[in-house]
Formats: sequence, structure tokens, C-alpha cells
Amino acid sequence: MFRPICRHSARQLSKAARSAAIGTRHLHAPVQFDWKDPLGANNLYSEEELAISETAESYCQERMLPRILEAYRNENFDRKILEEMGELGLLGATIQGYGCAGVSSVASGLITRAVERVDSGYRSGYSVQSALVMGGIEEFGTEEMKEKYLPEMAKGKMLGCFGLTEPNHGSDPGSMETTAKPHPSKKGYYSLSGAKTWITNSPISNLLLVWAKLESTGKIRGFVIERGQCPPGTLETPPIKNKNGLRASITGMIQLDECPVPEANMFPDVEGLKGPFGCLNSARYGIAWGTIGALEDCIDRARTYALERKQFKGNPIAKYQLVQKKLADASTDAAYGILSAIQVGRLKDEGKAAPEMISMIKRQNCDRALVNARTLQEVFGGNAVSDEYGIGRHVANLFVTQTYEGQSDIHSLILGRAITGIQAFC
Repeated sequence: MFRPICRHSARQLSKAARSAAIGTRHLHAPVQFDWKDPLGANNLYSEEELAISETAESYCQERMLPRILEAYRNENFDRKILEEMGELGLLGATIQGYGCAGVSSVASGLITRAVERVDSGYRSGYSVQSALVMGGIEEFGTEEMKEKYLPEMAKGKMLGCFGLTEPNHGSDPGSMETTAKPHPSKKGYYSLSGAKTWITNSPISNLLLVWAKLESTGKIRGFVIERGQCPPGTLETPPIKNKNGLRASITGMIQLDECPVPEANMFPDVEGLKGPFGCLNSARYGIAWGTIGALEDCIDRARTYALERKQFKGNPIAKYQLVQKKLADASTDAAYGILSAIQVGRLKDEGKAAPEMISMIKRQNCDRALVNARTLQEVFGGNAVSDEYGIGRHVANLFVTQTYEGQSDIHSLILGRAITGIQAFC
């Protein structure tokens, strides 16, 4: 029978025994550096998390990657992708019950990382479905809402979008102009009017989670709108075309004109910006993982290119110091970014993660992914212009991820307020 070593018994170990123990540790062969996992993050995952990561990586590389080039060129999002992800249990993965997997925040982050390793646009569609809409309904909706919508959304059969940003109000959602008032002719209904823009999935969504101000109180409330219940002319979701980034996701507007929404479809208890910001925190956490996935793909592509490209007396350009420094910088930032996301994920599941932690890792990982991806473009020289090399697509996408769901400067102000206690937004 083994007994734990207590402090007292540990002190009884002889000097010779301690020396022998230390010597034994030194007999092990040195661990070989793994450029794909520089700081050994794989040692921090549970067996379940590793299995989920393997499932997500296999699907993304085998099923999603072959579609991305044409999807990006043609601004075409295949909604079947979300159905395929639903079949694997990847949608709304952290939600307990309702047909969802109920996994850890870290496991969900590993899914997001795998998706964005292929393309940020695909990850955007996934995040909106899983974190913003499903997560919002799970956190703030009634039990009737959860039972009605979440199982079909988990299968990818019902698609959702999240309407917060407006044409005149991006970083200042508190000034939103979309309003809700009791419907003049339909008892038990609200009438919503206003416009939202830059809304991922809106042109193809069955369900729209829209935030609006009550005319009577000025309080912000969340409404779940079913497209099929809206009379003609009250709801339009035109696509936004000719984007420079996130071309493989579908983006549009939400235009509401006296759209009737049942009072039962209003989130009952949450009001103000606590609701949308609560949803955004989960999505921002996923972005902190996803952008590192995009950076890791840039590192992989740049490393492969540098080893294959021969210049100056037939040497691979990977031999040269400037190229190696670019790879070393990018690899370091990616490794640190993953460790920070793991730490915050563990705290999140324990109820110990402050929102400012998520602001910090979203800001840092987005910024460093963008900076390093731009630098790694230089490894490709003129070939970086060709979309077949993939690096330019990641750079264009990463600018968008650094901008939406809180642009990096906005997260700087959130952190500055937390550090100093002084509001700097106005």
C-alpha cells in the first residue's frame, strides 16, 4: 500500500537519497522541440479535449479546406457546413443538454481553432451560430425557447444570426436606434423597427436574435425573431457583397419595419448591455483561439514555402536569418496565445474569469496574429499576391477579426478602465 509523502517524512530522506533522485531525473533523454506545439500545450488537455480536437481537425482539413478557395473567390458560404458540424456535435458544444455536447470551454476553443485554421469566415459562421445565438438563448432565454430552438440549431438545421451593430453605431451599442414598442394591432406582440448591419449569417438565417430599445423605458432588450412568422415587408436581410475579407462567410443587414414579434420571444429578465455583452464575451473567447489557429496555418505555410523555395546558389530561403526570425517571432506569439486561452478557459469554467481577461486575450491574440501573418507574407515575396498560397486570405481575414466584436483599441480602453478605475470612452 502506497502512502503519500508528508513534509515530515520528506525531511527524513538522506542527502544521498535526494542526490540519487535528482540524478535519476537527469538520466532521461532531453525532450525534442515540437515546432507545431512549442510550449507543450498538448500536455494540458484532457483525453476528451484531445479527442474533440482530433475530430474537429480531421473534419476541417478533410471536408472544409478543399472548399475554401472557391468559396473565398466567389463569396459563397455553403450552409451545409453547419449541418455537417452539427452531425459531429460541434455546434453549441459547451451547452449542457438540448442535443449539445456539454464540453469544456477549452474543448470548444480547440474546435474554433481548427475551424479558423482553415478560414476565419467559416469560424465566423460557426461562432455566430454556437456562441452568440445558441449561447444567448441558453443563457437568457426561457425554457420554452431553449426546447424549441436549441435542438434544431445544434443539428445545423436552423441557422441563427445576432443583430447588434447598426449603421450609425458600432463600438457604441448603447446608442442604438432600433426600437421596440407594443404592436398597435396585435395584442401580446412587440413592433420592432430599425436596421442592423455587418451581420454574419443574416441572409440565410431562420432565427434572428435582435437587440432593441424599448420606446417606453429606453432599456435594451433581446428579441428572438422567427423569419417565417414575419409578414412580407416587415423583415429584409439583404447581403453585403464585395468584401475584402471574410469572403467565405455570408454577411448582410437586418432591416425591420414594424416587424411583429411575440412578447414571449423577448428575453424575460436581462436588460441593458449586459445581455449582448454576455453573448459577446463567449464569442470573443472563441476568437482568441481561432485567430491563433489562423496564425498557425500561416506559420505552417510559410515554413513549407521557405524550405522548398531555392534562392542564392540553390539554398532554401529557410536558411537565412531574416526568414528564421519571422518564423521564430510568429511561433512564440502563437504558443503564448494558446497558453493564455487555456488559462482563461479553465477559469471561465470555474466561474473565475473576469470579462477583462477575455478582452485581454481577444485583443492580444488578434493583434499578434495579424502582425505576424503580415510579416510572414514577406516570406512568399511576390507569390503572396496569389490566392493559391493562402497567406493573403488569412491576412485579410485577420484584419476583420481584429476589428469586430470590439476593435483592439476599444479593448484597450476596457483594460485601461479596469486598471485605473477611470472611464476613458467619453
